[in-house]
Amino acid sequence: MSEIRGKVAVITGAASGIGRATAVALAREGAHVAAADVDRKGLAETARLIEAINGTVSTYLLDVSSREAVYDFAQEIETQFGGADIVINNAGVAQVASIAELTYEDFEWVMNIDFWGMVYGTKAFLPQLTKKGAGHIVNVSSIFGLFAVPTQAAYNSAKFAIRGFTEALRHEMKGSGIQVSCIHPGGIKTNILRNARFLQSVQTTEREQAVTGFDKLARTTPDQAAQTIIIGIKKNKPRILIGMDARILDWIQRLLPASYGKLLFRGDPTGGNILGGASE
Repeated sequence: MSEIRGKVAVITGAASGIGRATAVALAREGAHVAAADVDRKGLAETARLIEAINGTVSTYLLDVSSREAVYDFAQEIETQFGGADIVINNAGVAQVASIAELTYEDFEWVMNIDFWGMVYGTKAFLPQLTKKGAGHIVNVSSIFGLFAVPTQAAYNSAKFAIRGFTEALRHEMKGSGIQVSCIHPGGIKTNILRNARFLQSVQTTEREQAVTGFDKLARTTPDQAAQTIIIGIKKNKPRILIGMDARILDWIQRLLPASYGKLLFRGDPTGGNILGGASE
């Protein structure tokens, strides 16, 4: 089992949602939390919540889409604490658009943060864990890393890529003492859809309807998600499904790998009925 107490736990996207809840849960378990995000105000609130439970935390402004910034961050963690023990690459964004309408700029925006941010975080910290001969890397994918939905091509691409990268890393780390987990949250009550990019042609009312629909579908709270992640880390689970919806949809994809769309998107070609898969 992976030990959390007394360890240095790095987590990106820690200013809200799953990231904040997991940062607090890690602190409650006795880890020193190195919380990173681009949101200064949100980070300050995360730190306040951790300090309120007598936890220890350091905060860092970080744009995970910048390779140089991530490597500088990793160096700072090594200088301050002797390196990380647990690394959770959680930062993520979403884009709602059909492939025909999706711009390259928006596609790159999603991939640079969701996928490349995870790659940078893994590769920047992996030498620290290798030097210690132990540690745990946790990469956050999605149920949208298990199956694809309309209007989520960029997000699907990033989350499928995270899954493939993480599974390859897990095979490579066998026998090294370094554990690797991939997280697949279902619908989590976070602000990711509120902060998503929509096409300019999408009206404000349509966006509000999408957000309202997401709120109704999201069954799992960030705190509940964080507890599932903590349990998964402690038990060294290679794959962590969060929420009953994630488990059901994973089962459907396994049962109907080529035809799940006929069941899931019947009467809803936009895929809006399961937008709960956007989760960070």
